[in-house]
Amino acid sequence: MADAFIEIQVTAHEALRVNCPLTGKTLRGSFPSDVKGPVQYGKTLQGLVVAFNTVGAVSAARIKEIFSSLFQIPLSTGTVNNMVHRFADGLESVGVIQEIRNQIIGGQLAHFDETGLRVADKLQWVHVASNSKFTHLHLSDARGTDGMDEGGVLPYFHGIAIHDCLRSYWKYEMQHSVCCAHLLRELRGIQENHPDQRWALGFEALLLAMKHKKEAAISAGKDTLPPEEYAWFMELYDRILDLAYQKNPEPIRKPGKRGKPKRGKLLALIDRFRDYKDSICRFILNFTVPFDNNQAERDVRMVKVKGKVSGCLRSETGAKDYLNIMSYIGTAKKQGVNAFQAILSALSGQAKACW
Repeated sequence: MADAFIEIQVTAHEALRVNCPLTGKTLRGSFPSDVKGPVQYGKTLQGLVVAFNTVGAVSAARIKEIFSSLFQIPLSTGTVNNMVHRFADGLESVGVIQEIRNQIIGGQLAHFDETGLRVADKLQWVHVASNSKFTHLHLSDARGTDGMDEGGVLPYFHGIAIHDCLRSYWKYEMQHSVCCAHLLRELRGIQENHPDQRWALGFEALLLAMKHKKEAAISAGKDTLPPEEYAWFMELYDRILDLAYQKNPEPIRKPGKRGKPKRGKLLALIDRFRDYKDSICRFILNFTVPFDNNQAERDVRMVKVKGKVSGCLRSETGAKDYLNIMSYIGTAKKQGVNAFQAILSALSGQAKACW
């Protein structure tokens, strides 16, 4: 069946060696520059292996089985892993990953997020920095500032950062925009578990009203709200915030207890609405800022799929290779280049041609 849609081509290269009768020197022919071993697989096969292992989230053992049973090509798991590693290493060596970082750093707006991934039976963190054209994924032991610094994007980015309000992001000097989709999920959770907290319904309705008003303005060809409409939203925001504090007054320290009394999850969320009002409402003031952080969540989705399929990536090197490749492929797809074509371009030394 394989012969019906796949044609396996085997090319043999021979180099002649002759002795020159005039000089007595031995002359040898040369092999093509990309032939580096006595047995070598072609770019198409290498590309398929990389695509199966990364985009397809197929394990090395399963790739070995597929290529052996369908194509009658004997591949060891070591060969599969080596192909993937060489491909990822090639992206680093020609500066593709650094170029992706630079493009995000130089942009006016970027999305940031983080998610856990088990690597060698240890929980590590994948940090994503992205925009509409570029994706950068980075592995770190740390979820917070140390891990963010290691990614090489956040310390140098000075545009508008959209994120989920994790405390570590606020340590960077830049304009912040809080993902309102995260806030909506928290507000709905409060309504389900604390029906008497009517302020949560008020904030949900306000955020959605601002979102719909912005969408209507954009549809009408506008790039900003009239000042009076924006002022009305901000006044309503403050009124709902006052109601929230009235329902949840500041906790009083009990006699004999040291330190500040615990504020609890409700007050913590209310404090967030108070402290980060400008960042929460930035999307309605600046129409280039999105309502949510869906871009970052989409860019990290395949990492979560890989984790579910594999259960655990076996080595840190393999995990970093995977993230570098997915950074490149994710970027190429945003530029309108499909994953397999992008892989073949990189194998041909044309990785940056994808953008």
